[in-house]
Amino acid sequence: MSQEREIEALDQDRLLSTWRWLCPQPLTIIDRNAFGDLFLCDNSGRVHKLDVGVGSFLPVAESEFEFRELAEKPERREEWFAEKSAQSASERGITPGLGQCIGFNIPTVFAQGGGLDSAYVADIYDVVGFLGDLHHQIADLPDGSKVKLVVRPDPSGL
Repeated sequence: MSQEREIEALDQDRLLSTWRWLCPQPLTIIDRNAFGDLFLCDNSGRVHKLDVGVGSFLPVAESEFEFRELAEKPERREEWFAEKSAQSASERGITPGLGQCIGFNIPTVFAQGGGLDSAYVADIYDVVGFLGDLHHQIADLPDGSKVKLVVRPDPSGL
């Protein structure tokens, strides 16, 4: 399946539901990387990167055409798609399929997180959803803050 068809198959409302605190406007997913980061087009045509690892939502191009043009440049491909890291993960047998991404046992936002030793193939909805909730909870904390993760069952039973 092509990347374009994979993007069309993603349920963007489900992916973005825990990120609406950061990006409440209507958005359309136009691309993604192996780590679950999303490239989103707003109603004005501007393209933003939702970096689920660090919890940021930043503009990267004024149009989808400009985004596609810039995405051909090796330095942008590395910056936006982390191709070297994705290739390293693949060499370790960590190759996400449709509806999957590379997740980490310890989220990359934490000082101890993000190493390929803790990488695994994960459901993209689980990773993106969890990280949206996590970043929402820690959004107002200064960098370097100590946090304690407490994982509780979903009260809705989902």
